[in-house]
Amino acid sequence: MRVHVYGASGYAAAELIALLARHPRAQLGALESVSHAGEPLAKHFPELRWIDRTFDGPGCVSERLEAGDAVVLAGSHGIAKTIAPQLLERGARVVDLSGDFRLNPSPAVYGFAERYRDRIAAAQFVANPGCYPTATLLATLPLARFAPQRIIVDAKSGITGAGRTPATASLFAEVAGDVRSYSLDGHRHEPEILQEWRAAGINGDLVFTPQVVPVSRGMLVNAYAMFAQPVADEAVHAEFVHAYAGNAFVRVLDDGMVPSMRSVRGTNNAELHVSVHGAVVRVICTIDNLGRGAAGQAAMNLNIMHGYPAQTGLEHYS
Repeated sequence: MRVHVYGASGYAAAELIALLARHPRAQLGALESVSHAGEPLAKHFPELRWIDRTFDGPGCVSERLEAGDAVVLAGSHGIAKTIAPQLLERGARVVDLSGDFRLNPSPAVYGFAERYRDRIAAAQFVANPGCYPTATLLATLPLARFAPQRIIVDAKSGITGAGRTPATASLFAEVAGDVRSYSLDGHRHEPEILQEWRAAGINGDLVFTPQVVPVSRGMLVNAYAMFAQPVADEAVHAEFVHAYAGNAFVRVLDDGMVPSMRSVRGTNNAELHVSVHGAVVRVICTIDNLGRGAAGQAAMNLNIMHGYPAQTGLEHYS
């Protein structure tokens, strides 16, 4: 598969470029960037020095696109709404990393493979889930059959989740030594989470608290599901084990083991810890916000769309 990257100078895009450059079934196409056009990748991402490429200028994806190519849209929110229809019309497979097409009604398939693998396999257009929803859904969807009345989601993200565009709130001096809650009146990812909960049969309320922590990358979600009456410990654990059996990227940890940002850093993996406390179930999930929360998930979706095993090219990344 030949894969072009639009908006190639962001954190998630750089992570994806590295994955595709090592991928045994992928060829890097145009790497389009308005801000860094003509400059070597290595100038802006030292970790990409082994890739002898420069950023391509505006319009390069469109110029080089051939029917059957894939395009990953990694630009800012709002841009994909204009670009995606043009690419699809020309026969491209498209994966959108922005939030432009995640909410229904949408022409894109929601790219959460644990629930929609068959749809992704048949899709020309996939909307990559956000990092907060990815970790939250992994932690909560197996609880659907137990009918939680409310789920409290306490979520912590590394600062790369804010993107690469300079902003005062993202400066090291602002973030270091602090844990900062934000968007408490309604985060943009809440509708995405609720949409997928309702589709899975979870009708309970959501209380969502996003926070930025002073780490470069990573995400930790603590989900507290509340029920009308106590639930059986064995049944809950069995549901999670069944939900992720045979999944190369999701680990349900044994008792005594706690999910760790460090253990999933630079991978497409997710770690889960499940514990039952009467009428409350606590699920802890950790992912890499740039890995499973963005680039790794995009690469996995590209694999599924092209008929390859989901883990192709991600074996070293897990």
